[in-house]
Amino acid sequence: MADQTHVLFVEDDDVIREATQLALERDGFAVTAMPDGLSGLESFRANRPDIALLDVMVPGLDGVSLCRRIRDESTVPVIMLSARADSIDVVLGLEAGADDYVTKPFDGAVLVARIRAVLRRFGHASGGDRTDESGAPGAGGGLLTFGELEIDTEGMEVRRAGQPVALTPTEMRLLLEFSSAPGTVLSRDKLLERVWDYGWGGDTRVVDVHVQRLRTKIGQDRIETVRGFGYKLKA
Repeated sequence: MADQTHVLFVEDDDVIREATQLALERDGFAVTAMPDGLSGLESFRANRPDIALLDVMVPGLDGVSLCRRIRDESTVPVIMLSARADSIDVVLGLEAGADDYVTKPFDGAVLVARIRAVLRRFGHASGGDRTDESGAPGAGGGLLTFGELEIDTEGMEVRRAGQPVALTPTEMRLLLEFSSAPGTVLSRDKLLERVWDYGWGGDTRVVDVHVQRLRTKIGQDRIETVRGFGYKLKA
């Protein structure tokens, strides 16, 4: 397991849990599958997986609450699984700290692609791999200053009015995209492509919720909404 990506998968439906576990293992992942939120939390704390897949509707501790508990302790990537594309399910999961979501029923290949996309994103923005070989924002490093906001693109650290700001890797990637072109409007589709690594159409609500989360941390007025076009960082 040490050489494999370790996935924590929390799903109460036995058929879905077993079938998905087998599919992920065939693709080379090591999977720990749990039937409820409480056992999922225990497994997370004991094993510290590389990524968590959480169904929204699991017993004991629902997926959204479990995501919040994980996010309180770690920046490990989280993908929520929902049986509906319902706005409430999606937004609650993302506001709890999830990085992406997949609607059930899902194709195994699509799920694997989304997992790999999230892991690539986290590889660029977390841990010891701070050199972005793709030439994405932040390559070359330096200290960027926007008012009271300071972004250290080498140390991957952010300060606001001198105080450290804790960002998840996804939030950091989003901020780096904005800071690479201050004053330039970035569309939701462009942000999905650059930050979420989507080579296909995605749900722009993912962008909207992450922008709102980022605003609460760096200042509500730092990122401006340009209606009908997207968002821009105020220089």
